[in-house]
Amino acid sequence: MSPRRKFQPGEGPLLIAQPVRARRAWGLPIATAVAGLLMAAAITICTLMLVSHQSRERAASKNREVLSYVTGFMAEFTSIDPYHANDYVTRILAQATGDFAKQYHDKANDILLQVARAEPATGTVLDAGVEWWNDDGSANVIVATDVTSKSSEQVIENTNRWTATVTQEGNQWKISNLRQVI
Repeated sequence: MSPRRKFQPGEGPLLIAQPVRARRAWGLPIATAVAGLLMAAAITICTLMLVSHQSRERAASKNREVLSYVTGFMAEFTSIDPYHANDYVTRILAQATGDFAKQYHDKANDILLQVARAEPATGTVLDAGVEWWNDDGSANVIVATDVTSKSSEQVIENTNRWTATVTQEGNQWKISNLRQVI
């Protein structure tokens, strides 16, 4: 048994109530701050990835649009029908701009005579690719074509390489320069 203690008059109590210190939970605020920083970093990274993806998609779409136009133009340009020479010159002039339009317009009569005297030919595009984009929004495109003409005696195939500069006027692409690569 425990001994009994006797209290003397005026003696203070044995058990004194100590004020309880409030324990601060440092773990929860730190975890919340870290989670907030991770969320902000994840949102930033996702936003940057989305912007990069959209930029690449726009560039790829623009490349496809330019290549589609140039391949169609080159197939038309290399396909010659002497029975419709006037239509041929008119169609090519409608798709020309800049230096190419000026040169083609100046030589339209000579071109018309050459087309009217030529054998019918069918042009196909073997391959095309965007070489680079210029600062003014135009693009340089390299195109490989194959022209097949049938005369009464034989079939002649001719493969050529071209560089075309394509410029957008309004919503339409036009050829501003066309050179055959030798």
